[in-house]
Formats: sequence, structure tokens, C-alpha cells
Amino acid sequence: MKRIAIIGAGQSGLQLALGLQDSGYEVTVVSDRTPEQIRTGRVMSSQCMFGWALQTERDLGLNFWEQECPNVEGMSFAVPSPRGGKAIDWAARLDNPAQAVDQRVKMPRWMEEFERKGGELVVKEAQIADLESYARSHDLVIIAVGKGALGTLFEPDATRSPYRTPQRILALTYVTGMRPRTPYAAVSFNLIPGVGEYFVFPALTTSGPCEILVFEGIPGGPMDCWSDAKTPQQHLAKSKWILEKFLPWEAERCTKIALTDDNGILTGSLTPVVRKPVATLPSGKQILGMADATVLNDPITGQGSNNAAKCADMYVRSIIEHGQQPANREWMEQTFDRYWSGYARWVTEWTNTLLNPPPHVVKILDAAGKLPEVAEAIANGFDDPRSFFPWFVDAAEAETYLQQAQQTAAEKFDRRDFRRALGQFATGVTVVSTRARDGRRIGLTVNSFSSVSLDPPLVLWSLSRNSSSLEDFTSATHFAVNVLAANQHHLSRQFATSLEDRFGDVDCLEGRAGCPLLKGATAHFVCRNVRQYDGGDHIIFLGEVEDYKWNEGEPLIFHSGRYHVRTRHPDLPE
Repeated sequence: MKRIAIIGAGQSGLQLALGLQDSGYEVTVVSDRTPEQIRTGRVMSSQCMFGWALQTERDLGLNFWEQECPNVEGMSFAVPSPRGGKAIDWAARLDNPAQAVDQRVKMPRWMEEFERKGGELVVKEAQIADLESYARSHDLVIIAVGKGALGTLFEPDATRSPYRTPQRILALTYVTGMRPRTPYAAVSFNLIPGVGEYFVFPALTTSGPCEILVFEGIPGGPMDCWSDAKTPQQHLAKSKWILEKFLPWEAERCTKIALTDDNGILTGSLTPVVRKPVATLPSGKQILGMADATVLNDPITGQGSNNAAKCADMYVRSIIEHGQQPANREWMEQTFDRYWSGYARWVTEWTNTLLNPPPHVVKILDAAGKLPEVAEAIANGFDDPRSFFPWFVDAAEAETYLQQAQQTAAEKFDRRDFRRALGQFATGVTVVSTRARDGRRIGLTVNSFSSVSLDPPLVLWSLSRNSSSLEDFTSATHFAVNVLAANQHHLSRQFATSLEDRFGDVDCLEGRAGCPLLKGATAHFVCRNVRQYDGGDHIIFLGEVEDYKWNEGEPLIFHSGRYHVRTRHPDLPE
């Protein structure tokens, strides 16, 4: 499997292509437009990308606008009161800044980079006959187009798709001249009951910095009003009218706005859908879908480009790990399930919950105005929506979560701020694993690992008393410490979530007492579980190393809420 054809030159298709190029694959990308046509065309999306998604670009050296694009430092949330003013109003900082680069800037540059590296870029609107041709000449054909005829090649998965019609009427307006939000730039999210949602954030467009206004109107409601906006200026006027009528505090920031360009507007709608990942062409050849072609969510949670980047990252790893084996249906379905089970299903459930928020979600959003820990958890959940589970979607779990947050707020100092202070100490990142009594593989991300003694060889780490894995580790005879490599930050995230099976699609060996050992780690330490000590709200585990292995790989480093890679100090000799 060395020759791969990708239909679609958006975030997912181009990122996948460029990632495969770096590993020596021969890649063909089919685009329905030239780079120049994209650059001079109409805006395509809002694409605010959060820390994890941006990191997948950085890992490939594709973050060409890192210094030029304005940072999004936080999230704010407001709900207007029927009596005037705001019924809910809060803001929180992101652990890692977000950025939004106009796809008219990003995609042409990536296409040019792809060709510079020797990739084949074909400009045409692909038809079924073209897919048949590529299926004959390439080892794998991937569809990275979620709209139009090619997107509908994949059968909807009725069990995962509750909607049959669009849930929102969408509009984008790219503007300059907006008064900046203070004290820091943020995604300003406004929920208008019975009307829809509005959010706005800074971005980089073809002419430089701008702001992107995103309107989501409930069909048939007062924000479903774009059909009579026939010109760009009428579209801008309609945008300002909505803000003046429903969100006066946002209108105040927009008294001097102007369109970035006449193509800086977009209207439309989409029906959220999850599709089966494999389609069969008339010839019997099978093709694989990715990103929007398989999982298309409403933009209310701003996850489109984030999903695309993470899907591309997972598909690159799946393809590389598959090696020279043929791309059959079983492997295609496993590759998609890696994306669905490991990430996309959580985004889908969270997005659908926000489209029709139940009472407990409204209570959470309101509580965030009084409890900073809740506000920060919501804001940073946009980076990794798996962190919302189970407390955001389950009423009983939400109640427990809010009670714990209230207890934290009453403590002598802010627990999250204290954690940030501790985060100034850079650490490695490990996954500690064991085998439960019933045979289940247990693993979680830990950065409290430390050496204790050489004679005897002792190490320690700590685990929260509230961890669902506490009993499994306290009763285990052994545990393993897997020191993650620089390219395994995805495993750090995966083992830090509440997934039922964190080992899904993770390549492992089996160590002493059945302890799972993660392939590719820079070191493994298999330890006898010697003793546990009281550590306040944590239990400290002391282990005697009975077996170990290491290599010269680059370690993953964590500091101040972000992943880093090692570099040699310039004042030290090589």
C-alpha cells in the first residue's frame, strides 16, 4: 500500500496527503479548483482550531501562519435576559491558544507545498469514472469531501444519525474594524433561546487580521433571514441588524465594521449525519471515507476543522502501521473505528446535546458564571470534547460534578491556578498500565512518575482517590510505566480520557503479569506493586522495578499545559 489517491483538497485531505508524503508514500490529490481559484474565491468555513488540532499541523511543519495569525486566548459565553442585559455571562482562558486561518489562505499554500514535495495534484471535479480509474491505479482511494455527490456515496448510519433535516441555518461574515474584546481575545459565544447562536473570534484572512461572525439560526426563526440578502452589503447589513436586535453588547463592538472583501460571506445549511466509512464502486472496488464524508456535525461547537485535522492524524498513523498489507474492508472499517471510537463519537454526542440542551446542561452553563473551574472546563473542552464525558451529557453526573466544583471553590485557593503553578515544572509523560483481575487492560496518563532508589530499584507515581481505576491498581500485583516518545502525544490524550477501552487500536506487547507495554515508548519499567501511601487526595504507589527496556528515542515533554519536544541548550556542547 504505497500509492494513495485522495479526493478533496480541504483540511483533512491535504493534511493526510502531506503527512503520508513525509513517510514516503506516493500521493495523488484531486481538487475541484486550482490554488488560485480557492485563493480568490468565496470563504468556505469559520475554522477556529484549538490546541490539539493545531499541534497536528505543527508536527508536520504546516503551521506557516503561527506568528502572523492572531491568537484566541479564551472563551466567553452569554445568554440575553428577556428583561434586558445578560442572564448568563462568563469567560475563561484556554490552556492553549486557538487560531483561525482562512482556508483561502491555508489550502492554496498547502497545495503548493504538496506539489513542491513531489505530489501529484489533479484539478478536476471527480466523477465515479475517475474513482474507478484511481481504484485501479492506486492501492487506496480516500474520499475527503463531505458535500456533493461524492459525499453521498457513503450510506448514512441510521443508528448514529438522529436528524433528517438541517438543525440550523448558517451564515458567515468576515469583517474588519471590530472593537477588540478585552481583556483578552476570545471566541465570544452567545446563545439566544428560541432564536439560535452567534459566535465571533479573531482570524487571519487574505488581507490580514479580521474577525469572523458566525450566525446559527433555528429554521423558521427570526435568524433564518438570509434569503433576501442579495448583495454583500445587504448581507453585512443583515448581520448588524441581528446583533442590534438580539445582542446589543455585540452590536456595540460592530459600529465600524466592514467586509474584508465581497467574497467574505457565506450562507447555507447542512444536515448532521454519520455515514458508514466504506463505499463500493460499481466495479466492486471499495473506497474509504474520512472526516466530513463520514462524520458531519453542525458547526455549533466549531469542530469541523478540528475533526478534520484529528481524523487526518489518525488515518496517517493507521496507514503507516498497516505497512504493505492490502487495504481491505476490514482494515478500512478498523481505521474509521479508530477515529470514531477514539474521538468522533464524543464530538457528535456533545454537539447534538448543545443543539437541544436539556435542563442539566443549562444548569452547567449557568453555574460556570459562578464557578471558574466549570467555566475553564467548558472552554478547554472545545480542544478535546472527550473531557466533557460523562458529566456534560448525564444529569446525575452533572450534579455530582457541580457539587465537587462548589467544594473546590470554597477551598483556600484556586485548585486550577495551583495546578498551573505546578505545571511550570516540566515533566516527561507516561502511561501507567496494569492487568485487572478480570483480565481487562487498564491504563492512564501520568506525569507524577519519579525514580526513588537505585538499590533496590524503586519508582513511584500517584493516582487520584476519585479515579475509576484506583481499585484495579491497588489490587494489582504489578504495573508498568511506559515513557512516551515525542510522537505519542495522541496516546497521552487518549489515556487521559474516560473512554471505555483506552487501548482501542493501540499497538501493545505483554509484559510480566500481563501488564500492557506500549510499542514505540522510549522506555518501559515493569514493577512489582510494593506499597501504597496516603498522599492527600491521591494515593502514592511505590514499585520495585523487575524488568525494564529503553532506547534513544526523543521523549514527550509537558510544561505549562502544552506538549513540547526536547532540544539541547544552546550554551551546552553537543
